[in-house]
Amino acid sequence: MLKRASSAAAITAGLCVVPALAGAASNTSPALTAGHRQTAARAPSSAPTPLDRYLQNLKTLRVTFLQTVADAHGAEVSRSTGTLTVERPGKFRWNIHPQSVVPGAAATARGAIPEGRQPAADASSSGQLMVSDGRNLWYYDRDLQQVTVRPVTAALSATPAMLLSGTVDVRKHFKETSGGTRDGLDWVYVEPRSAEADFKSALFGFDRKGELQRMILEDKLGQIVTIVFHDVEVNVPVPSKDFTFTPPAGADVIGTPAK
Repeated sequence: MLKRASSAAAITAGLCVVPALAGAASNTSPALTAGHRQTAARAPSSAPTPLDRYLQNLKTLRVTFLQTVADAHGAEVSRSTGTLTVERPGKFRWNIHPQSVVPGAAATARGAIPEGRQPAADASSSGQLMVSDGRNLWYYDRDLQQVTVRPVTAALSATPAMLLSGTVDVRKHFKETSGGTRDGLDWVYVEPRSAEADFKSALFGFDRKGELQRMILEDKLGQIVTIVFHDVEVNVPVPSKDFTFTPPAGADVIGTPAK
């Protein structure tokens, strides 16, 4: 995950491998993000984008994912795995566990992960869980045994998680432009209209079938968070219990949930 101060932003800013780990981490390069930004600057923003079409038909989403974080120079600093479940409008569950970075991770960030060099997952008691029940957003840091709760409307003012869950009007809170075609994906470049958003920009990558396969987020520290989906299930039944949360016994709770 990101540094403790920005871990909540990273988990919110988010969402794997298509079709395998090969090349997944190569898109953590700030140069790639800059290339998309230049393309977006020349593209019209009025026509419907692949993101608009995707969200129009999205009711539920369930995926597993690989998340990597690179610093401003493109060096990988952490990676995590997790699951994401979405039920529109307004509900999602984002569960993430850090992995130990093995030697050679910097080289891996520029290409395929060598066989036998997969990072080992840490204990399931580590990591973070974020749950939106449609009314409140719960953020649980397992390492700190701390829960933070805020009303959804206040917590998700401008984040990609809010965008995918359908909490608010996308065009009202985000600027969308074409990010061009790279790595076999059609990209949409997104910037939050609010200066107080948790991230500077985001890229959404869609395959030829119009399915979301990858997200690349640039945070305010210049770090690049790449989230690659696999085992994608769209518009399938999801358990209602996925969108409920009860603070664990002994955890510190900060904030008051909306009734």
